[in-house]
Amino acid sequence: MILWYHNTKNDDTRPRIETRVMANILKISEAASLALHAGVLLAAQNRPISNRQIATVLRASEAHLHKVMRRLTGAELVSSATGPGGGFALARDANKITLLEIFEAIEGPLSDTKCLLAEPLCDGKACILGGLIHQTNQQVRNYLQNTNLAQLAAIFKGAAIGT
Repeated sequence: MILWYHNTKNDDTRPRIETRVMANILKISEAASLALHAGVLLAAQNRPISNRQIATVLRASEAHLHKVMRRLTGAELVSSATGPGGGFALARDANKITLLEIFEAIEGPLSDTKCLLAEPLCDGKACILGGLIHQTNQQVRNYLQNTNLAQLAAIFKGAAIGT
């Protein structure tokens, strides 16, 4: 949130404070976000869950979620089984799957972007944002790399999963 201070033009000369919500700086695709949330949900439930059940909890399109889950299955982070009692489950222990693995299964390798422009104007040493971009990318990478699904499972422990 950003606070804006300005004077009014009417009789009241006191500064007025307005709040405006700033758009998210960190952008993660919907597919990557679904993958991360689904991974944490699977870690919390510790049992196979159908695509429909996951989509319901995450309020997502079943078709879009299914594509995401197939990517996670292809990356051997999730397994799937058909039939009664089937669904998606983690392919490994939740302690051994990091958020970075899930993110990269959907988006590809997380690069260390040094410039916001498609064609950088500088070599990064004279950037108008200083080292902010590099520091932010490093902080995001560290969080994703050092956080596993088990650490976040409590977020969805009480999630109501229908049958």
